[in-house]
Amino acid sequence: MEPGQPSRTAVFVCQGRAVADGRVGVGQFADPVAERLLSEAELVPVRLARRGVLPEDGRERMAVHSVNACAVVMAPRTVLIDSAIRKTLEQSGDWQVVLLGAGLDARPWRLPALRGIPVFSVDHPASQADLRRRAENLPPPVCDLRFVAVDLAQQSLGSLLAAAGHDPLLPTAWVWEGVIPYLRRPQVTATLDEVTGISAAGSILVAQYQSRSLTAQVGRRLAGLASRLSGTPSPLAGEPWRSLWSEGQIATLLRDRGWVVLSDVSLLESTTRLGIPHGSARSLANGRIAVARVVARSS
Repeated sequence: MEPGQPSRTAVFVCQGRAVADGRVGVGQFADPVAERLLSEAELVPVRLARRGVLPEDGRERMAVHSVNACAVVMAPRTVLIDSAIRKTLEQSGDWQVVLLGAGLDARPWRLPALRGIPVFSVDHPASQADLRRRAENLPPPVCDLRFVAVDLAQQSLGSLLAAAGHDPLLPTAWVWEGVIPYLRRPQVTATLDEVTGISAAGSILVAQYQSRSLTAQVGRRLAGLASRLSGTPSPLAGEPWRSLWSEGQIATLLRDRGWVVLSDVSLLESTTRLGIPHGSARSLANGRIAVARVVARSS
């Protein structure tokens, strides 16, 4: 993310969800709000993709291919995370939810499981301001939505969440989606330390991360090269993957801080379990969702 600018990846991910709505994983995935968070220019490739149109212009064609590929990833990823949130909130107790690195997350407006629950939408100030601007014309959220702007490089997550009403003595469902790959390992560790320190026993963490894949890394580089050669702005420019993790490394990272991994599945595995057809195994095999419960605070 460029200094002072909102995340372009957040827009790209929102475009992927908008393309997938009603077309991928029908009956399990739906995000009718995503389209409403996009500008008219951002909707152009989305609408072409939804109509199955490939333009003759090379730049437009590449944009349509990109959002189609993103849709294939976003449907199973969203279904897995939504399912984990629902199962968590079905448990007894007073829950609160934190969307950590929320981007253009539409869950506060579309996920019934959040109804009436305090939901803290946390992001970098520039990205959060972008979400708030885009959401101005949406209907009221289903939850008790509270925006928390945090620059984790300079500010304390815990103090700003507390100022917004987060209670560290109540269980929290943390959703850490689309963030870990873009952080360096020390940043991931530091953020998880902060999260652990304000998580009551029984809190749940739903974390999306990327495992190592030469194919995926080469694919991202080729996509960037193709964008430069065609003159098409790349949604991934300036936001490279900075850390990749194995399943064992994530388990160790969590265990050392008092978390127990309840499940850890790849997006490719989930397409089979959920009955969602996948169009590209390469784009799904290295994306993973880990769900963990904290049993003790880190000392």
